Amino acid sequence: MYTSRNFGINTDVNRLISPDLDWRKRDIAFDKAFDQERLVLAVVDAPTPEFANAAGNALAERLSHNNKDFDSVQRLGGGEFFDKNGLLFLPTKEVGELTGQFQAAAPLLEIMAGDPSLRGLTGALETALAGVKRGELALDSTAKPFTTIAETIETVLKTGSGYFSWRGLASPTPLTDGDRRAFIEVKPVLDFQALQPGKTATDAIRQAAADLNLAGVYGARVRLTGPVPIANEEFATVQEGALVNGVGTVAVVLLILFLALHSGKIIFAVFVNLIVGLSITTAVGLMMVGSLNLLSIAFAVLFVGLGVDFGIQFSVRYRSERYKSGDLRIALIKAAEYSAVPLSLAAMATTAGFLSFLPTDYKGVSELGEIAGAGMVIAFLSSITVLPALLELINPAGEKEPLGYAFLAPLDRFLEDHRVGIVGGTILIAVLGLPLLYFLHFDFNPINLRNPKVESIATFLDLRKDPNAGANAVNVMAPSVAAAKEVEAKMQKLPQVLRTMSLDSFVPEDQPEKLKLIHDGAKILNPALNPDSVDPAPSDEENIAALQSTAENLRKTAGEQTGPGAQASRRLADALGKVVAADQPTRDKVQAVFVAPLQLALDQLRNLLQAAPVTVQTLPASLVSAWTTKDGQVRVQVLPQGDPNDNDTLRAFAGAVLSAAPDAVGGPVSILKSGDTIVSAFIQAGLWALLVIGLLLWLCLRRIGDVLLTLVPLLVAGAVTLEICVLIGLPLNFANIVALPLMLGIGVAFKIYYVTAWRAGHTNLLQSALTRAIFFSALTTATAFGSLWLSSHPGTASMGKLLALSLLTTLAAVLLFQPALMGKPRKPEE
Repeated sequence: MYTSRNFGINTDVNRLISPDLDWRKRDIAFDKAFDQERLVLAVVDAPTPEFANAAGNALAERLSHNNKDFDSVQRLGGGEFFDKNGLLFLPTKEVGELTGQFQAAAPLLEIMAGDPSLRGLTGALETALAGVKRGELALDSTAKPFTTIAETIETVLKTGSGYFSWRGLASPTPLTDGDRRAFIEVKPVLDFQALQPGKTATDAIRQAAADLNLAGVYGARVRLTGPVPIANEEFATVQEGALVNGVGTVAVVLLILFLALHSGKIIFAVFVNLIVGLSITTAVGLMMVGSLNLLSIAFAVLFVGLGVDFGIQFSVRYRSERYKSGDLRIALIKAAEYSAVPLSLAAMATTAGFLSFLPTDYKGVSELGEIAGAGMVIAFLSSITVLPALLELINPAGEKEPLGYAFLAPLDRFLEDHRVGIVGGTILIAVLGLPLLYFLHFDFNPINLRNPKVESIATFLDLRKDPNAGANAVNVMAPSVAAAKEVEAKMQKLPQVLRTMSLDSFVPEDQPEKLKLIHDGAKILNPALNPDSVDPAPSDEENIAALQSTAENLRKTAGEQTGPGAQASRRLADALGKVVAADQPTRDKVQAVFVAPLQLALDQLRNLLQAAPVTVQTLPASLVSAWTTKDGQVRVQVLPQGDPNDNDTLRAFAGAVLSAAPDAVGGPVSILKSGDTIVSAFIQAGLWALLVIGLLLWLCLRRIGDVLLTLVPLLVAGAVTLEICVLIGLPLNFANIVALPLMLGIGVAFKIYYVTAWRAGHTNLLQSALTRAIFFSALTTATAFGSLWLSSHPGTASMGKLLALSLLTTLAAVLLFQPALMGKPRKPEE
């Protein structure tokens, strides 16, 4: 009941690191100042810049009216301010070139603005051909526009649809993905009572895009990324397949229990004991940490895998004693006496392995250790109280045969006869593999723990390819605009920095000269863009006549010439001829492909000619608030030079920025600092686990030699595990690094059973019921870890993979290396 009322998952990867670290405090303060945690970025991709801009504006306008789901909506890099003043942000020389091109194109623009149709398009082509005939224009200079128009027409004729960009036609360089993209920043209203607080808001954005039919009207698609969609989809990824995996795990565990115990009543008792322990552990865990994180949620799998070990150990020992005595009560008491030391020590060692992360700054794993550590105590207590009580109540049938593995007798003898070679060979292999550890790779980029197939992460990864998108930006806070300029100057000297931005970046330079060029252009262009009258739409017959006439003129102009301009002219003439031969609906499609973006491009051009002086005081309030805090601090954004997908590049960039500005925050800084934090936590936890487990073993065993007999195989298994990681290309990361300290505790639990039996004088351990218990315990643990491996969440899957690998090497060390290392038992009096 407590769990059902208090269950919650926090999917924010950033919260896996302690918020008390200095760099995390700065991160958190920055996020609060600019409300970064409550952010949805709608990315609108369209086939052309004109359609992207129009679709972005339409969606932003629709969302701005929804006060129920959104607190604020801002069109980034667009909207009224940028639509009017966009030319001011270009270099002065480029502004002059563009306005000059616009003025030269005024006759063409006037034709198209006055007759937005196929007839108008052919009229513009005729004007260009007239310029070629008069010698004002070289025919080869028409190769690019003629070819582009011809290709578009051919596509429409072939597929029934197509897209054309007038901006692309005029651009001297090819358009990029960034040119065909619009951004809308949304601050949603979150529902913190829901497991996915931002789902209502993200659903509302998608519904608005569907209602506007952006895909049908503009060929646009809307993708969502940012902290809120990532958190929503992260939870969905963790949830995906969880029920199937959970049911499958339970089914396999029950099968293993049957193979180990061969009694429906004993299986029932062990399974009920497991459910009791898991229920109590879940409630206690939620009481301790409030909500689970992406790592601590794995406690349930760990509990199933390890908690059932105690139940199997006790039950197998009970069955063995029941075979000897035949009496239920005596068998339970003997099983308790025999299990007391190894079971309690195994529980304490496993708990120590989990709790070793508590003192570290790696909060995600420390919470997992806290819950799982408590779970091991609960599992142990229930296995020595609830389980025996259940067995007493249901009274399973007696045992008809011994539980050992007699067929392993030859292996027992082999291990005893060749123990020196086995021990020496194993240690030699481990030592020879140590140089491999130099190549062990640590991947501390948290984005690599996400599912790259979900929309939010796929979109982020796509944006990260564009250096201008700012996906890998670092931010530095300056106390004033003047101080921000100083920070920018310092950053621009670093070779790892591509460029910088701050509030001052939105006040263009050389404004008087640029404004004069724009206003001079407007005097000529405004009459062309705003004709006194617009011709009535032509009939289909008029369009056909215009197309035929222009096709003939194109061929005449090309004549017998062989240059690129002549070839493009003939290709365009052929394309126009095919349009003439097509039906009217096809001609209407061709017309729409050119006219729809034309209207948008003309509107954009009309806006750009209305540029006005820009100062910090005239900047839009939404833009100012995005770059300054309420107390007057100014944000300086720094973008990296080099491959934005390379972790080493990002770490070098972050290191260089931090050396110049130690208070910098942002993704690459977090990657650098979190990597250092996790490596430190891993070493710290490993040492704590080794120290505490060693102390526990000494307190119980009272012999340094016996402690080493337990720990040496464990260290060998750990080294071999890491060496195999290098060989199979499995990097350590945020999630799976937890496996290594945990395996100290888990491995000791298995080894303790053998060491205590060996100290009691038992021989032929592989043939004993103890091996049966260890084998089936390991199988259940492997099943639980395997269910993690099958997760759709990459971080969880990598944790399961490394845990399974660690378990395999540990089990090999227990069953093959440990008996050979121990040799024959001492005399009982020793």
